[in-house]
Amino acid sequence: MAELSDQDELMRQAFKYGNRFMLLMWRLGLGRMMNAWPDKTGQIMVITHTGRKSGLRRRTPVNYAVVDGVVYCTAAFGKGAHWYKNIMANPSVEVWLPDARWLGTAADVSDDPRRLELLRAVLIASGFAAPAFAGIHPSTMTDAELDTLAADYRLIRIRRVADVTGPGGPGDLSWVWALVGGVLVLRILFPGKRKDKVHPE
Repeated sequence: MAELSDQDELMRQAFKYGNRFMLLMWRLGLGRMMNAWPDKTGQIMVITHTGRKSGLRRRTPVNYAVVDGVVYCTAAFGKGAHWYKNIMANPSVEVWLPDARWLGTAADVSDDPRRLELLRAVLIASGFAAPAFAGIHPSTMTDAELDTLAADYRLIRIRRVADVTGPGGPGDLSWVWALVGGVLVLRILFPGKRKDKVHPE
C-alpha cells in the first residue's frame, strides 16, 4: 500500500476532526442548521454503518446529492476509506437526512455510465469542501478535468428501504440543551453570595 503524502495526511486529519464536529452537531439536534447554507457549507448527511471487524455501529458525516429521488455520495479517499470498506462488507446502512431517517442499501456504482454526471452533482453539493480540500471546481471544470482529478473517488448509491424511528437517531444528545438551560436558570435565580475581598489595613 502506497504511503500517504504529507498533504493527504493533513487532509485526512482535517476531515477527521471536521467529521467529529459535524456528527456532534447532528447529535445535538442541529442537523437542519448544518444544512441551512448548502451553497457554502454543503449538503451533509450521516451514514450509520457496521464495522467490518468490530461489528460496532459507526457514524460518518458525508456530503450527498439527491438525483432522480436517489441518494448519492462519494468516498473521496477511494477504496482506502474505512467507512467505504465497511459498507462494502455490509451494505445495510442507516441514513440521517435533514428531514428524514431511514434504512437503506448502499452500493458502489463507480462504473455507472453516468458516473461523471452523478459525481459532479455530489461535489457541487459539497459546497466549499471540494474546492478547498481537493482543488476541484465541479461547476466549471470539464468532464475530462473532473475525471482526472477524481479518478480514485468511489461513487456510492444508497437506495431507501424503510423508515426508522426510535432512540439512537439524530438529536439523541439534545437533552444537553435542557441541562444547560436549567443550569443557567438556576444561576440567574440563585446567583449566590459574592465574597467581599478583604483588604489589609
